[in-house]
Amino acid sequence: MLSKRILCRAVIAGASLAGLAAIAVAALWELDRAFPPPLPEKLTVSTEVQDRDGQLLRAFATPDGYWRLETRLDQVDKQFVDMLVTYEDKRFWDHEGVDVLALARAAGQFATSGHIVSGGSTLSMQLARLIEPRESRSLGSKIKQMLRAIQIEWRLSKREILERYLTLAPYGGNLEGVRAASLAYFGKEPKRLTVSEAALLVALPQLPEKRRPDRNLQIAHAARDRVLARMVSSGLTGEREAARAALDDVSGLRRTLPALAAHASYAMLPKALPGQPLKLTIRKSVQQGLEQVARDAATKLGPRLSVAMVLADARTGEILGEVGSANFFDASRSGWIDMTKVVRSPGSTLKPFIYGLAFEQGLVAQETLIEDSPVDFSGYRPKNFDMGYQGDVSIRQALQLSLNVPAIRVLDAVGPARLTARFRQAGVNPILPVNEAPGLAIGLGGVGVTLRDLVQLYTGLANGGKTHSLRDGTEPANAVSSTTTILNDQANWQIIDILSGVKPPEGALQRGIAYKTGTSYGYRDAWSVGFDGRYVLGVWVGRPDAGAVPGLSGYVSAAPILFEGFVRSGLATVPLPGKPPGVFTPKREDLPVTLARFGAGADGLVQAMPTEPAPTIIFPPDGARVDLATNSADASPLVLKLQGGRAPFRWLANGKPLIGLDRRRTATWQPDGAGYSTLTVIDAAGRAASVKVFVE
Repeated sequence: MLSKRILCRAVIAGASLAGLAAIAVAALWELDRAFPPPLPEKLTVSTEVQDRDGQLLRAFATPDGYWRLETRLDQVDKQFVDMLVTYEDKRFWDHEGVDVLALARAAGQFATSGHIVSGGSTLSMQLARLIEPRESRSLGSKIKQMLRAIQIEWRLSKREILERYLTLAPYGGNLEGVRAASLAYFGKEPKRLTVSEAALLVALPQLPEKRRPDRNLQIAHAARDRVLARMVSSGLTGEREAARAALDDVSGLRRTLPALAAHASYAMLPKALPGQPLKLTIRKSVQQGLEQVARDAATKLGPRLSVAMVLADARTGEILGEVGSANFFDASRSGWIDMTKVVRSPGSTLKPFIYGLAFEQGLVAQETLIEDSPVDFSGYRPKNFDMGYQGDVSIRQALQLSLNVPAIRVLDAVGPARLTARFRQAGVNPILPVNEAPGLAIGLGGVGVTLRDLVQLYTGLANGGKTHSLRDGTEPANAVSSTTTILNDQANWQIIDILSGVKPPEGALQRGIAYKTGTSYGYRDAWSVGFDGRYVLGVWVGRPDAGAVPGLSGYVSAAPILFEGFVRSGLATVPLPGKPPGVFTPKREDLPVTLARFGAGADGLVQAMPTEPAPTIIFPPDGARVDLATNSADASPLVLKLQGGRAPFRWLANGKPLIGLDRRRTATWQPDGAGYSTLTVIDAAGRAASVKVFVE
């Protein structure tokens, strides 16, 4: 009977305890819901601008002035994480926010020594303190911190807790988080830390102001050594490894965080979203090299002069490096102005496209002679840069020497309107004087373009005549990248072949690049644009206020920067494109009569201006697809018909003359195979017409 009463009382007591436990749990649950920890879904972190590979280009401080870079575990050296957990919270992966054993040990040490020997705080408790700073070190504050740690563990995984701690931990001054600390104290991301560096970063958050190496070097050194000793006693690090690490110096220097691509980075800020890095197409190593070249060059050039550079991948249009000024913070050079986007006179840098159109229309060959002598185009009298004249020169020499008069003679033949139309087709809108039509002056810089415009045009030369619209990541999300043809591949190769023979500036190494220089009227702008088989680099030198700079020139001032920029970019040189099939490159003695001298007729003499209309190819029409059964044995020739022009006529297919001259306005052509071809006819006055057809 007695045993039954005891059993009954035990059951009642157990039920009471279970009820009390349930009530306690329910109460804790309600308290947790009523007083949740301040855990924002996204921490307030610095806005990061990253390169194409995710490397940090530039960071912007948080609104409260801290350098606080969001940190993921895969961004941090595993050895550092192991050292941190071992030093701060060795049972981190097992407890639920509070380490009872560590608290008991700390209490026992305090009771026996009368002062704190070691703390019992877990990383979860430290995170609680970081997100909700305590006002005092009282027992009540400690209990609140423990409860918050339990709440945090209910809500976050261990990995998330570590990542938040690594983002928020204080490292002295306005540095928060291990990434900001590693960049400031070691100049690198915390992905591959040495043992010494990892130990210092473990030690700093306990007393960040007292242990700052840039303020208290000896104290920081001693704190690092204590961490190394603890790692040895815990078995995480060997004695020899720790001894070697202890010999490493602790630097007392605090570096600035990466600050590359200033103009593009600021342009990206309107796109910023909390906790999401902004990405540019730039490659960090290329950007670093170009910025250093620009700074060094500006120092040599003198005060008030600035340098801008754009390096792009011609195959994609992606900008790999862009320097808007020699120094963003240099007020004397107006460094805040992005000179890659400012409209300026391009000097002679557009000449390759003038000659390219002439090659495309069959008006010239490389060895065609052209007269470099004074000339008057209805009141427009172009003069050469050195005010001298060369007499008869070849087209190749005229472009390589950048002679002005021959370029204007050719532009007069191809037409300024046609040249500007090609530019617009390539996505570049040259700025003309108000209410003025394109005139001959555009061939010598009488038009406005930007450095980015020039580089975009030259991507066509490096890419078989096909230009790509440039992009760096700052464009609107709905921006469409376009590819257009500025020159056919045969004419394009002729220009590449000529420009690749231009002599490098004095002291520069020949890197297998083709390039062109330019100087604007009044010595206000110096340009140089060069390319290999893939990359295009454009350089501008001048004063942002458009002031004249005596002695400034593309060859002397900008070309050396171009060659140095290619070297310092770190990009391997890509061979220039090879000669495409069908390219016509005869020696001078083998030239047909109409190509021996620019503007000559069948008798080899320069012709007077004809009164007949210019020739026009009426069949096949431009862009036609013609089925000639080229793959069969009985492939038929294509009949060619034209109107206008002065006989005799010479026909060219892909720049190669068909046999003989003909006074008739019909001819036949037997293609070598299927594909695109350019057909050109030249009359006795040197005027030409071309169509592009696809033969099947």
